[in-house]
Amino acid sequence: MDEHEHGLSARERAILALERRGFAGPGAKERAVREQLGLAPVRYYQLLNALLDDARALRHDPVTVNRLRRIREARRAER
Repeated sequence: MDEHEHGLSARERAILALERRGFAGPGAKERAVREQLGLAPVRYYQLLNALLDDARALRHDPVTVNRLRRIREARRAER
């Protein structure tokens, strides 16, 4: 499948794939973000947040996107 077939870029798909993984220990996820995606963690979270509002991401990986949306909403409600 190329980018047109599912609508997400390779980087967007890689972000969602990273979110599906579990990470052991503090800093492991941020290290993976830097090493695998070449992104600063702040930029990664900006891109991820935008993906959560993107219908293409929901079609590509509904389980991950819906899980992350629930977490985001719960954190917003705590504020």
